[in-house]
Amino acid sequence: MNVKSNGRRVAVTGMGFITPIGNDLETVWSNMVEGVSGVGHITHFDTNGFDTKIAAEVKGFNPEEYMDRKTARHIGRYCQFALAASKQALAQAGLEPAEMDPDDVGVIVSSGIGGMEEIEKSHTALMERGPKRISPFTVPMMIADMAAGIVAIHTHAGGPNYAIVSACASGSHGVGEAAEIIKRGDAVAMLAGGSEATITPLTMGAFC
Repeated sequence: MNVKSNGRRVAVTGMGFITPIGNDLETVWSNMVEGVSGVGHITHFDTNGFDTKIAAEVKGFNPEEYMDRKTARHIGRYCQFALAASKQALAQAGLEPAEMDPDDVGVIVSSGIGGMEEIEKSHTALMERGPKRISPFTVPMMIADMAAGIVAIHTHAGGPNYAIVSACASGSHGVGEAAEIIKRGDAVAMLAGGSEATITPLTMGAFC
């Protein structure tokens, strides 16, 4: 497929990070340069009975630094990470979508799995307490394209919006697709990246 680029150049003007080696650009860069590892003992759940007891967890993340308590409670953890990183990137870029034509700013936030933690919690509720105890927020908290939607809602970005699901390459593919969208002239700016929150009993048990 040959897509005309209109000669547009694409530049990265802002970045945001919620990672196992830091939750902001400065910390992440410093730890990368110093070779700091983000791997440690799992604290997110009880690892008794698991062969693997280590993982690269996000540490010290407080979602209420980036969103109100109600929002944090009603969106999945991977969506929290995506929204926080997006707000960091916008701040660094000096970009305010609300002050632009909303259709000029799009979002591609990809995820290989989506809200795995929410899937597990809802399954437990179903098995232990029945279907009426499943939260009505389960589906929007678990689907893999919800992070892109949440970011768009909270940043007033009304342009192209979707997620690319391609396992561990999802985020990279999202960035590449966002660049192509700008080259085609379908958006002036894009928020792009990936988010995952899969250090959970089911995922660790399956992989390890």
